[in-house]
Amino acid sequence: MRGLMVLMLALLSACTSQEPAISLPLLRLAPAAFATAMPLSLSQRLTVTPLPASRGETNSPAKNLDALLEINPDQVQLAGFALGQRILTVGWDGQSLTSSRHALLPKEVDEQRVLRDVQLVYWPLATIQAALPAGWALSEESGVRTLTQGPHTIITIRYHAEPRWAGQTELENTLEHYRLVIDSKETQ
Repeated sequence: MRGLMVLMLALLSACTSQEPAISLPLLRLAPAAFATAMPLSLSQRLTVTPLPASRGETNSPAKNLDALLEINPDQVQLAGFALGQRILTVGWDGQSLTSSRHALLPKEVDEQRVLRDVQLVYWPLATIQAALPAGWALSEESGVRTLTQGPHTIITIRYHAEPRWAGQTELENTLEHYRLVIDSKETQ
């Protein structure tokens, strides 16, 4: 159990080491707004690499986590697994966010951030654009999505496959200091 806690702390060290002066908007988009290939069920391998928060700081090693993601018109469900144990379950029905957490999962693991990243990666561009607060913009060109706040690039998402959920996707979050590589396969 102690090993599980150490693994999760390492996974999240980049996200929790410093509180940014600004915070990313939390998306709360309806599951039905996904609107593509529903229902969708994915088996994923997530690789999280902390990014240096300042010059001179070195990167921590990458950590892996397995996940199952299901999207249907009524709900988004994500289950995360580490060392063969379910450590997190997140559900979103368009109204309420529910979660179940392993007792040793650090409190810094934020279900709202998990939902935000899933929606930034997979929901249609126009749907996200309409939900962003003033000062934020999301653009997309040649398989790359870019979330900006004013002149600053905050998140860059690179898609390496079509459809986007069946292959590799990279999300780099410079505000919260992490890179997330998602390797997905559709399941039945």
